[in-house]
Amino acid sequence: MNPIISLKNVYKNYGAKQVLKGINLSIYPGQVIGYIGPNGAGKSTTVKILCGLISDYEGEVLIDGINLQDDPVAVKSKIGYVPELAELYDVLTPVEFLGFMAQLYNMPEELASDRINRMLTAFGLEASMHQRMDTFSKGMRQKVLISSGLLHNPDIIILDEPLSGLDANSVIIVKDLISKLAKEGKTIFYCSHMMDVVEKVSDRIILINEGVVIADGSFEELKEQQGNQSLEQIFAHMTAKDSLSDAADELMNAFGK
Repeated sequence: MNPIISLKNVYKNYGAKQVLKGINLSIYPGQVIGYIGPNGAGKSTTVKILCGLISDYEGEVLIDGINLQDDPVAVKSKIGYVPELAELYDVLTPVEFLGFMAQLYNMPEELASDRINRMLTAFGLEASMHQRMDTFSKGMRQKVLISSGLLHNPDIIILDEPLSGLDANSVIIVKDLISKLAKEGKTIFYCSHMMDVVEKVSDRIILINEGVVIADGSFEELKEQQGNQSLEQIFAHMTAKDSLSDAADELMNAFGK
């Protein structure tokens, strides 16, 4: 099986700061990838490159065999992206916004309308689908954003903290959805700081730190390599320069006696 995502010696600098230092990854259809790392590790930069938002990188990125730099529009048609922050057109209703997204993907109008209604209803937004989104809560906006990323039925779904602001029931829906999409052969690239969720939904976990991949395998494989620990403990052990407990003590000392 050929990889659907391939990164070969990918480097990215912001001025004098080197953010990615030679990333090599092969990701296959149907995999749920948990892509984790501390702040500043290079996660967001990797995601922006995959989504075609950053083009001035070194190395090669292939999406379903297409070189991202040669044909970024073709690549973007295969990707659904759900960013952490729901930047929506607030003056539009969910139906209007998703209809606009459908037009960008050249979806047939009847198919788009049916799918929009079904997705919004599944998320419990049937009573709000014709209301302007400027009054929506963060969770409601996030549901619209997730619907937008999945609307065109992409082969690759990139999720950056997709559960942000969702209620408990919606979290369950999204986690179950990730599993079902993977079974249909979709590739899920999941970025999150919620280690317990990454541990449960991912069949492969990639840990990046200071621009390099420092761990890559299933949770069971990582546990075997690092001892019988939770993913949170493995993450802390491999990325923390100093004792996290000492840092907590220092914060408490800031309040004085």
